[in-house]
Amino acid sequence: MVAINPFSALSSVGQAANDRISIAENFDTFLSLLTTQLQNQNPLDPLDMDQFTQQLVQFTEVEQSVKLNENLEQMVQLTAANTITNAVGYIGKQVTTSGASAQLRGGTAAWTVTLEADSPSTVFTVKNSSGVPVYTETKPVSGGSHVFAWDGRTDTGTRAPDGVYTLSIVAQDDNGSTLNATTEASGIIDGVDMSGDEPVLLSGGWEIRLEDITSIKAAPSS
Repeated sequence: MVAINPFSALSSVGQAANDRISIAENFDTFLSLLTTQLQNQNPLDPLDMDQFTQQLVQFTEVEQSVKLNENLEQMVQLTAANTITNAVGYIGKQVTTSGASAQLRGGTAAWTVTLEADSPSTVFTVKNSSGVPVYTETKPVSGGSHVFAWDGRTDTGTRAPDGVYTLSIVAQDDNGSTLNATTEASGIIDGVDMSGDEPVLLSGGWEIRLEDITSIKAAPSS
């Protein structure tokens, strides 16, 4: 199913109104011309009204099309307003999102990792926003869901600055076959970026797309 982006569609709002004004002006000109020709027609050679009738029908069809566009524009405006309202409603809530990103804040970052089966040797690699590995850990992990917590300490023993980091996982079973692994992370929404085509939720510097959210709940008490 094709998704309609209400924010992109808003760029054309008002076009139907301009079209209606143009139609009204052209229709006034058409009526003035028709009236003038009727007043000055030769009674012995009256005007052929078929052409005027066809033009009148065309005006009616175009006006109906413009009216439909106006109704669609109103629906787009309502949809966009509703999307913004929904996005703002996430502020102050804790959301869980699918994907490899998580926020290191106050020396803590955590991902929920799900493996399809036991992995005797699982390699976890944390990368910074530039994609550079800063921490690696290898350990056995059983199948199912587990929390992988990182305290922000890098392989060199330094403390990584707060920010957005990604987690990559290489897991293999006893036979050396690669296992599927998925990750999720949670964060508290503290803002909404509406500068793009659609709202993006913010948790510190972490940008979260609405379509990536898997759950939402009240933020834990501090």
